[in-house]
Amino acid sequence: MALIIGAATGCVGAIFRLLLAHADRLRDTMIVWAHGHAIWGFLTVVGACAVATLVAAWMVRQFSPHASGSGIPHVEAVLREEIPPAPFGLVPVKFFGGILAIGSGLALGREGPTVQMGAGIAAFAARVCRLCWADSRVLLAAGAGAGLATAFNAPIAGLVFVLEELVQKFEHRVAVAALAALATAIPVARLLLGDAPDFQVAPLSYPSAESAPLFLALGGIAGLLAVAYNRTLLATIAFRDRFGGLPIEFRAGLIGASVGMLAWFAPELVGGGDQITQRALTGHERVGILGGAFLIRFGLGALSYAAGTPGGLFAPLLVLGAQSGLLFGMACRLAFPALSIQPEAFALVGMAALFTGVVRAPVTGIVLVAEMTGTPWVGQNPPGMVT
Repeated sequence: MALIIGAATGCVGAIFRLLLAHADRLRDTMIVWAHGHAIWGFLTVVGACAVATLVAAWMVRQFSPHASGSGIPHVEAVLREEIPPAPFGLVPVKFFGGILAIGSGLALGREGPTVQMGAGIAAFAARVCRLCWADSRVLLAAGAGAGLATAFNAPIAGLVFVLEELVQKFEHRVAVAALAALATAIPVARLLLGDAPDFQVAPLSYPSAESAPLFLALGGIAGLLAVAYNRTLLATIAFRDRFGGLPIEFRAGLIGASVGMLAWFAPELVGGGDQITQRALTGHERVGILGGAFLIRFGLGALSYAAGTPGGLFAPLLVLGAQSGLLFGMACRLAFPALSIQPEAFALVGMAALFTGVVRAPVTGIVLVAEMTGTPWVGQNPPGMVT
């Protein structure tokens, strides 16, 4: 059963990623066209983003309220037997609502929808086969892990995520089922997406012992940023709820319109943000532009999540972690020129550090970043070199 669920999740997740990439290209093409039509072009971009976000929020309210947001907390609650699994209708709502929301430019991640869709596929299969709860729970965890692995092309991170974040302990049956699901999810997904890592990182020199305290300092800064991000996220949601008299679709449409305005002026700053992370990992950013982009993305992530549409937090966190790490690395290179610091290394570490600070899953963060960037373990490299 886990093999079948993994293959189905890999297929659905890969198609979801392909359609998101197509939606990003369509949005960029529309913005380029709109700039040639002055005020009407501006209204078209803002209106399209508002309508897409509004429709995504309407789908959630009308058909599957549990499809709102990341969906990972919902999966965790189901595994703890706090709530029953959602009906299968959650899967299409998460699929199409996620494409509309993320495709419209909201700073949300693809991993939340794929994790919840994987769990939804598993719950549906368990109902059809009339499995007991113990078996259903194992399959739910396996399907969720296959969803994360497909979203980031990171099979080991999918397994670690299941054990560290979802069930929060090692369970033999869960581990075996998750491995089985990953064994089919990743090959199916790679048939459609290819097997290259999500991000390309140039070879980096192994950090010297003198620079180790700087990485510790980066970890402390990432922890503070994580606290600030969590509080900003909760405050934004609370502010949204103060306008409970307004329909959720209207509130989501206003957020979508705000994102559309930003997309008109800075289209490279909206959306999931993979291209922003890639630029940070190559170090091709100026300090002033990088600092402004970080502040915008910091606020945009919280605002986007408050829309109540399908979309995750992990991918936006990786963006902020790479940006903050690169900024810190640039500052350290100016302050300590004798250390031969590579800011890109700090961007890489910053991704895992901020992810860990927000999600509280350190092993998942380390393995996820290593797989997404194609970074092998240090022990596999010649002395003094890590790629």
